[in-house]
Amino acid sequence: MCSIMGYCGPVVDLDKFKEGFQRTISRGPDDSRIVDTGNGLLGFHRLAIMGLTPSGMQPFQLDGSYVVCNGEIYGFEKIKEELSDRYSFASDSDCEILLPLYKEYGTDMFAMLDAEFACILYDGDTGEYIAARDPIGIRPLYYGYDEKGVILFASEAKNLVGLTDKIMPFPPGYYYKNGSFTCYCDITKSEHICRDDLETVCRNIYDLLIEGVKKRLVADAKVGFLLSGGLDSSLVCAIAAKESRKPIRTFAIGMREDAIDLKYAKQTAEYIGSEHTEIYMTPEEVIDTLEEVIHVLGTYDITTIRASVGMYLVCRAIHEQTDIRVLLTGEISDELFGYKYTDFAPGPEAFQEESVKRIRELHMYDVLRADRCISSNSLEARVPFGDLDFVTYVMAVDPELKMNHYGKGKYLLRHAFQEDSYLPQEILWREKAAFSDAVGHSMVDYLKEYAESVYTDQEMETLSEKYTYARPFTKESLLYREIFEKYYPGQAEMIAGFWMPNKEWEGCDVNDPSARVLSNYGESGK
Repeated sequence: MCSIMGYCGPVVDLDKFKEGFQRTISRGPDDSRIVDTGNGLLGFHRLAIMGLTPSGMQPFQLDGSYVVCNGEIYGFEKIKEELSDRYSFASDSDCEILLPLYKEYGTDMFAMLDAEFACILYDGDTGEYIAARDPIGIRPLYYGYDEKGVILFASEAKNLVGLTDKIMPFPPGYYYKNGSFTCYCDITKSEHICRDDLETVCRNIYDLLIEGVKKRLVADAKVGFLLSGGLDSSLVCAIAAKESRKPIRTFAIGMREDAIDLKYAKQTAEYIGSEHTEIYMTPEEVIDTLEEVIHVLGTYDITTIRASVGMYLVCRAIHEQTDIRVLLTGEISDELFGYKYTDFAPGPEAFQEESVKRIRELHMYDVLRADRCISSNSLEARVPFGDLDFVTYVMAVDPELKMNHYGKGKYLLRHAFQEDSYLPQEILWREKAAFSDAVGHSMVDYLKEYAESVYTDQEMETLSEKYTYARPFTKESLLYREIFEKYYPGQAEMIAGFWMPNKEWEGCDVNDPSARVLSNYGESGK
């Protein structure tokens, strides 16, 4: 993971830019550089993953043009080979291909990339800045304008606090040029509905997910795996274990007394033969880490914060105790195949609309959580379920097939891996548990109890009223919002409100985002 930042015009205050950029040094602790393009600044904090030598340091330069990129470009070797008769390359970095690619194809290049990336490019010929972000928003990018109307870009919102009045997320699948944003890829939009039969769909899911994991195993730095014991992370780990020559390293975290996922993670680890590490968190750590987690995340969303406490602590332990630099995770499966609450979808069209909405907003919720928890501990996140070919295919599958007609959520994904013994049947067919339940039912209870101790009922009512956007509706949500405002004052619109089940559906009009409040949660928390 790296950090990028750009000031796209004549510089007013270099020290202020440096101060903002320094706030994300943890994303790239290996080296830092700021260059003056002659018409603004580009900054780069490096975490060396591909091309570990100093020659891989950014910004890259070509004929007066510059680029900084936080990303992984899969299959870059082929592109590099195609360009090598016209351009010379000094490093083994995947991102060095971007400037030659831009010289050849202009902004059309973004649609050509199989990548998770965010980049800022300065065109030395025109004096223009171009910025772009991958179609899901796996790599973060934010923007804002200073008092002179100059646009700024940065990996995280915290870089821009104090430099702009309004910070907004850069839209995934877009590029910026000439003062406007253009969509180059809407990954949720399918030209045709895929009418393949069930077995064909599952076979394609199988093939595409394996390929998505394989390409994310390629790194010059050491790779590890977050293993919750749930279906998604277990599948990623199982595929990786089969594709690796030696045992992979897996990590799980939970409360000592009631972390249901620890036992399932251990069972999966033993089955796939991974070198497994369990990490325990205490009630004191949960409360003591809360403010730090919210500052790292840049959100007040309830479910994101709950799910981030354990993830942040396990990533911190990995950073402190190992030399691993890359982590594969299981995010994005739910948005494609369904949550517990999408069992209540009134029909296939509603199911698909919800999936489209969630994929488009992912960069503000689960993807944000994974990026910040991992990158703040100087690690890189890779998300196989976010593979562009995989997402494109699953989004096109007839939603009638994806609905839960089978008495088991995510049936297509489970059925796809039923035959080859990737996982024990108990894990493959296990009901999904809410992340915050999985690391320990008591963790959420500790957070709620703490919030109750901070505010009286009257204080809750009075303090909540001052927020007109995404107004807190519980003491817990008020606590998170107050901490958020301490670090990101007036920037609540960066997040599209609270992640909640679709309240318009029967059975989903609940006042807590956890799946445990739904009537169909059943065996999930056991």
